[in-house]
Amino acid sequence: MSASVRHTIAWILQLVLGLFFIFAGFNKLRDLSSTVAMFGTLGLPSVLAYIVGGGELLGGIALLVPRLTRFAAMGLLIIMLGAVFMHATKIPGGLAGGIPALVCLILLGALIWLRQPITSATT
Repeated sequence: MSASVRHTIAWILQLVLGLFFIFAGFNKLRDLSSTVAMFGTLGLPSVLAYIVGGGELLGGIALLVPRLTRFAAMGLLIIMLGAVFMHATKIPGGLAGGIPALVCLILLGALIWLRQPITSATT
């Protein structure tokens, strides 16, 4: 894959994922009482609702900043691993209801791979 194609795909992923996480984090923080209640029903501490909502909002913004993209994607990947795990084990509907989280997990992994430094092979 050429560097320009790789760069274009990475920017598209950054934009789509960035907007998705900004929206998701904002919604969690906007309706914080419901988010805290939902986390509580899953047996999670209420402070985690603040951390996840804030992490998604700030991570979504950071995905759009070139120097922060890989760092943000790694942090959001951890959040999505937790979301996929919770869907698979505790949330009614199982993993089928967690398809968006699974898709985000895969796309974040692809973004991390696309944004790794390219080293030129010399012979």
